[in-house]
Amino acid sequence: MLVYGTRIDQFCLTTVETMEQLNLNNELTGKTALVTGGTKGTGKAIAFRLAQAGARVIVTARNQPEVPAPGTTFIAADLTKASDARNLADRIREAFGGIDILINNLGGSATPGGGFKALTDQHWDETLQANLLAPVRLDREFLPHMLERSAGCIIHIASIQGTLPLYESTLPYAAAKAALINYSKGLSKEVSPKGVRVLTVSPGWIRTDAATRMMERIAQSSGTTVEDATQSVMDSLGGIPMGRPVEPEEVAELVGFLVSPRANYLTGTEYVIDGGTIPTL
Repeated sequence: MLVYGTRIDQFCLTTVETMEQLNLNNELTGKTALVTGGTKGTGKAIAFRLAQAGARVIVTARNQPEVPAPGTTFIAADLTKASDARNLADRIREAFGGIDILINNLGGSATPGGGFKALTDQHWDETLQANLLAPVRLDREFLPHMLERSAGCIIHIASIQGTLPLYESTLPYAAAKAALINYSKGLSKEVSPKGVRVLTVSPGWIRTDAATRMMERIAQSSGTTVEDATQSVMDSLGGIPMGRPVEPEEVAELVGFLVSPRANYLTGTEYVIDGGTIPTL
């Protein structure tokens, strides 16, 4: 995979070298972090970034990753199920005593195109379970320990679709992310006075491996190039002034800063990383 004309492993090496120059590679030493959906895409990039900063990182997803992020521990869980969320929390408390950082990254949309008529109750329920209720459950599991210590940081990974919904196929996803943003703000007002920071990160279109494969399929089916397919998606979003999707590593770098001691005064805020896609204030 290419990033700015370089391979992703070269990008990560450059990131590590930069962190060492800034003396940031140990700023999370002694901290334990949980990254949901942390086996691929943005979640994997976030897990790698936190591990490089010295954190002990636990990643969870339904399936074991083929190539786990370096320096991480994997625990399987389907967080759309309340029982799996409880079991995951119990295993983490037993093995690690608790966590200092919670990255609620799990999410996505698998609903069909066709607008509101194509969406069933099941589509809505599955989307809400993954994108809203899974974070709510994990916050409920891990917040009490954070509040006891008057320390901790929770990041909710939302989406610009929370304020820029696309009705054709992702309306439930957009609605769930809007609810997550609202919930995150409300939770921050409750727990920030008690020492726990809560923040939201809302990316635009991310160039994950899955997104790249989708562009390849679109290009093949339409007889165009991957570049043309990518441009068509950007056009459907109203354009991206930066001229490209955001890279997972760029989202991870923002998250890495927000959970660090350098961001200790930041809470209750949504951080948009979309290359200027949202056209309004």
